[in-house]
Amino acid sequence: MLAVDLPSTASLVAAGITILVAVILARVADRALSRRSVKLATSVTGRELSVQADTRLRLVRRLVSTTILLIGIAIALLRFDAVQRMAAGILASGAILGLIVGFAARQTLANGIAGILLAITQPIRVGDLVTFQGETGTVEDVRLTYTYVRADDGRRIIIPNEQLASGTVINHTIVDPRVRVTVEIWIPIDADASQAASLLSEEPDVDVSMADMTVEGVKLNVGTWAPSASERGSIAAGLRARCIERLHQASILGG
Repeated sequence: MLAVDLPSTASLVAAGITILVAVILARVADRALSRRSVKLATSVTGRELSVQADTRLRLVRRLVSTTILLIGIAIALLRFDAVQRMAAGILASGAILGLIVGFAARQTLANGIAGILLAITQPIRVGDLVTFQGETGTVEDVRLTYTYVRADDGRRIIIPNEQLASGTVINHTIVDPRVRVTVEIWIPIDADASQAASLLSEEPDVDVSMADMTVEGVKLNVGTWAPSASERGSIAAGLRARCIERLHQASILGG
C-alpha cells in the first residue's frame, strides 16, 4: 500500500488561523483606507472625494486587500511539508512554470493590467454615463479585472477591462456632468404642429423640434439637460408628463 503523508492537526489549525488573520487584516486595511481617504478629502477640500479619486481609491483598496489575502494563503500553504517540497520543485523549474502559468492566465493578467491603466488614465469613472458596444448605462464600479455598468432597465453589464481599454467607449459625462435628456411626443397628423411646438417651448430650459412625420402622426422632440446621469430618468419622466398635460389642456391631444 502507498503511504499517504497527511497533514498534522497542528498544521491544519495553524493554516486556518493564518487565513483567518489575513481575511481580518484585509478587511481592516480596506476600511481604514476608506475612512482615511474620506477624512483627508474633507479636511483638505471640504468636500467629498471626487469621482476621479474615488475610482483610483477603489482599485488601491482592492489591490491591498488582494495582496494581503494572497500572502496569507501562501503562508498558510507553507505550513504543510508536502507544499514545501512542491515549492522547492517549482523553484527549480520556475522558468518553465512561469511560461505555462503566464500563457494560461494571459487573459486574466491582461484584464488586471487594463484595470490598473483605466484607474490611472480614467477614460471612465464611477458615476459616468457611458455607451459601449451599443449598451448605455452608468458606471457602478471599476474593479481590477471587470467594470460594472448599470443599464437604464436595471441590468448589470459586466465588461472585461481589456475590452474597455482596447475598444471605443463613448463617455457622455467625461467633461460635463450634465446629461442631455430628450423625450418624444407624438401628436395626431391633423393637429397644428406649430402650435404644439410653441406650447411645449413654454417649458423652462427646453428646446423643441419636429423630428418625424408619418401617416399616423407627428413626432416632436423636447430636449433639456439633467444635472447628472442619475437624475436623467426622473427628469425625463417629469418633462414628458408636463408636455402631455399642456397638450391635453390645449385639446391637441385627445382625452
